Amino acid sequence: MELRHLRYFRAVGEELHFGRAAERLHIAQPPLSQQIRQLERELGVELLIRTTRTVELTPAGRAYLQRTVEILDAVEEAAGQTRRIAAGIEGRVAIGCVGSATYSLLPQLVRALGESLPGVEVSVRGEMLAPAQLEALVSGGIDLALLRPPVMHDGVVTETVRRDRLLAALPADHRLAGRAEVTVNDLRDEDFVVHAGHGRSVMSNLVAAICADAGYVPRIRQEVSETSTLVTLVAAGIGVAIVPAPTAALDIAGVRYVPLAPASLGVDLVAARTQDSAVIANVLGVLRELTE
Repeated sequence: MELRHLRYFRAVGEELHFGRAAERLHIAQPPLSQQIRQLERELGVELLIRTTRTVELTPAGRAYLQRTVEILDAVEEAAGQTRRIAAGIEGRVAIGCVGSATYSLLPQLVRALGESLPGVEVSVRGEMLAPAQLEALVSGGIDLALLRPPVMHDGVVTETVRRDRLLAALPADHRLAGRAEVTVNDLRDEDFVVHAGHGRSVMSNLVAAICADAGYVPRIRQEVSETSTLVTLVAAGIGVAIVPAPTAALDIAGVRYVPLAPASLGVDLVAARTQDSAVIANVLGVLRELTE
């Protein structure tokens, strides 16, 4: 039995007329009649009652037609789904995101994906430090990571999405909060709130490096694992912080974001992946449109 036998029987069963069924299938009537006879012999049952003027379905024929329609529709849907997946317009993608982009770029990306790729199921994990993202990438927990470089891991492919300027996050009543810009040297005598260090945070390493360039070691008051917690502690007056510009999307009362001078001080955001697929390629295309 082949799919064509099912297609032929469906046409006859729905038309209840061999001539109209043959016309619908774009074949001659005699071969169609032969194929239906062959199907009946293979099944060992009579599917149709034929007279000189009419064609009717037997009870077995009615049951077989119902299942035939279900099977053919399922085959067609499977073929369509396969084509959609191959084109990257259907499937699943899991995205991990560094803290600062969780509150700015990530909402924009999820909305844009919903509009451009409605057939793609998107799941997100925000506030992830770089080591956790790389581990999730390699283990298959996420498909795409938005994180800060450097990314030093075999098999991980990256592309720069954009460069973000650095800001000083200050308590609203801080002596520098009213300035148009501040320098790293202006923060020399301040207590700092930073992301957890010891190789777990790119931003922690970056803060240490730019303070070292200014000739001092930052006095760290508290380490945190989440950007939202960092900004909350700044609002509480625990200390100051140096953050990427998208962090300003966290509009928490009691915090002022002041650009860090010179403007060349910044940090890249990269998209990292371990595999290429049509879905990931389409997601990256939407991401590029958002950030170009």
